[in-house]
Amino acid sequence: MALKRNTKVDAQFSVSSMTDIVFLLLIFFLVTSTLINPNALKLLLPKSTGQVNAKATVSVSIKDWGDDTYTYHINGDTEPTLFQDVEDELIGLLSQEEDPTFSIYSDQTVPVGEVVQVMNIAKRNHYKVILATQPE
Repeated sequence: MALKRNTKVDAQFSVSSMTDIVFLLLIFFLVTSTLINPNALKLLLPKSTGQVNAKATVSVSIKDWGDDTYTYHINGDTEPTLFQDVEDELIGLLSQEEDPTFSIYSDQTVPVGEVVQVMNIAKRNHYKVILATQPE
């Protein structure tokens, strides 16, 4: 008498748990990528031990090209902005802010006078300024 088994081995694989993991990883990388804000310009920032709790929404970068030529870049834009236009751009970007604050990213070799000119724009328009530095 030959007995047959009624159970067969199922060769299918369920991918529903794999799609859940991929979806969670996708959400994780999307959230963490928004926290990273790389600067388009490579600047040698001065070193400092102090930290500021304020968060600036706009940045002004001052790049030294070595031959007494300085370029100004708003929000890390690779295209330079003329100094005469920096104030107008800042006013346009910070006009809707409740507590207008911008940060200045300046090369170590940029003279203090160039940085003070940008700080004077903040003073005229009653903006707060953060001078960006590298931690020691």
